[in-house]
Amino acid sequence: MKLILWATLSANGNYARATLENPPRPQALQDFEKHAKAAGNFIVGRATFEGFAARGPNPAFASMDTVVVSRRPLSIPGVLSATSPQGAIELLRERGHATALLSGGERLHNAFLADGLVDELVLNYVPVIEGQGLSIHLPAGTHKAATLQGIADLGGGVMQMRYGLIG
Repeated sequence: MKLILWATLSANGNYARATLENPPRPQALQDFEKHAKAAGNFIVGRATFEGFAARGPNPAFASMDTVVVSRRPLSIPGVLSATSPQGAIELLRERGHATALLSGGERLHNAFLADGLVDELVLNYVPVIEGQGLSIHLPAGTHKAATLQGIADLGGGVMQMRYGLIG
């Protein structure tokens, strides 16, 4: 199964944190919706899911398979849950998906990367510089080569870079 890690980062490479003063960029949200529709699913961590759910139901995602990865059991109608990255992928594979979209949080992204499960990165850079923040990383002492697959201007100063991961 192809796994795409999708993230929005600040111009200095940290995860872009949404606040009242710095709300999510609509261009990035529209891009996420486009990628989720193409995959027919998305994988998210529990905290990110709860933040997402607090905004209210989004009809665009109603027909998609949503997998929440959490160490604690989860029982939400219409939402799948897994306790590990591999479990999330297996659930989507069993449901017939060939591609999975990994959407959020930092710990979840880094767990999938550490397990060698990510095939592609879709990184949206927003025109904001933030203080010390969260980042995408591999375990200490490791690296993974990437090839640039494309660059796109999403508008509003949001630039997208797509990378394929090698090996």
